[in-house]
Amino acid sequence: MAVTFDLFGTLVDADTPADPAAAVARELRDRDVAVPDDFDEAYREVHIDAPPGAEVPLPAHVSAALGSRGVDGPNNAARRAVVAAFDPDVERRPGAEAAIEAAREVGPVAVCSNCSVPELVRRTLIRADLKGAFDGVVTSVGCGWRKPDSRAFEAVARRIEVSPADLVHVGDDPETDGGVTEVGGHFVDVAETPLAEFDPEVLR
Repeated sequence: MAVTFDLFGTLVDADTPADPAAAVARELRDRDVAVPDDFDEAYREVHIDAPPGAEVPLPAHVSAALGSRGVDGPNNAARRAVVAAFDPDVERRPGAEAAIEAAREVGPVAVCSNCSVPELVRRTLIRADLKGAFDGVVTSVGCGWRKPDSRAFEAVARRIEVSPADLVHVGDDPETDGGVTEVGGHFVDVAETPLAEFDPEVLR
């Protein structure tokens, strides 16, 4: 058995931009990109035909949004703008450390996070003083699949060398995190079982 945790809204709170399109646009302008007047509209459009369940990295989406308006983002500007726009203050949620300790009594412990922004999960773990607390970290931007797609859970299971059916996934969103049940695993909802109340028996 192994325990995987969702990150945002489960282990940490992070102040991501209320208006992502505006935040990215500001960072693009700071990098001398000629942001189109209707960038907000372009940002909301679908530009990359990805299969169901696949993650589209946000820098790729932003590059495609600019390209749809005839704008080029040189020198990897889209990626640098996205990374800068999503640079949040982070606070570890109450009970997170104790929950991770309880999980470690059950088996390997990992993070499985939906996140389309490169580097964001790594920086978040560092700022929450959780770097090195896990046996594996899998992100949707890294593995290519978003929860609840079974391939996201299969990816984290491979990372920590267990069967997907042996996963106990802890999260705050039954629609996404609850997808672990499709691979035979078990979902623990922090709305019903707060982190501070975790013990090894809750996770078995």
